[in-house]
Amino acid sequence: MYIYLWLNLLTIFFPFILSFDKRVAFYKSWPELFPAIFLNALFFIPWDIYFTQRGVWGFNPEYLLGIYVFGLPIEEILFFVTVPYACIFIYQCLNVYFGESRLQPKSPLFTLILVAFLTFLAIFNFSRLYTSATAFTLVLMWLAHYKLFGSQFMGRFYRAYLVHLIPFLLVNGVLTAIPIVWYNNAYNLNHRIYSIPVEDTWYSMLLLLLPVSLFELIRVKRKQLVADAV
Repeated sequence: MYIYLWLNLLTIFFPFILSFDKRVAFYKSWPELFPAIFLNALFFIPWDIYFTQRGVWGFNPEYLLGIYVFGLPIEEILFFVTVPYACIFIYQCLNVYFGESRLQPKSPLFTLILVAFLTFLAIFNFSRLYTSATAFTLVLMWLAHYKLFGSQFMGRFYRAYLVHLIPFLLVNGVLTAIPIVWYNNAYNLNHRIYSIPVEDTWYSMLLLLLPVSLFELIRVKRKQLVADAV
């Protein structure tokens, strides 16, 4: 049935087609986008391989093409292309159409509370690998993001994250309800949003925060190179 493949294609179809919208002109950001996606995949794919080998999660072959790379279905590899592309597309569209986010003034305080909460979860759920690893890594990512950019992009990021939850709940709901992707509850809190482990909301934030940070960093570096060349 290849449902996972179709979900990947659906995830990227509209963002790709709308990349050529005249106002957003997202295709012009591809020189920053594709390196960000590549570097993001270099981080997440080894994590995914390890978690799959440990039995933190797994995949139902009934809904896959049957092509595997280092033990991962090819659809899972594609996931780390289609999802970051769609997420950064959402991020950029919101920036172009709405400018600065109304969430910006409160975003540093919210980030501080979030980091404290995730640190608490990581420490007191150390034996639950998915819970602790995702929470701890997200804390480190927020610290790195803040060191690079301060609070400059926080409001815009949170706005994109909230909007992205709509397709996230739809796509991940299908993946986990059938299930195409299954989770071993010994490694998570065993709390679900319908069929979605609650940790997936933090994992998804990390999957958005890392490529957005890389995307913005590459843009800054490219602008500096252009300025230095003038």
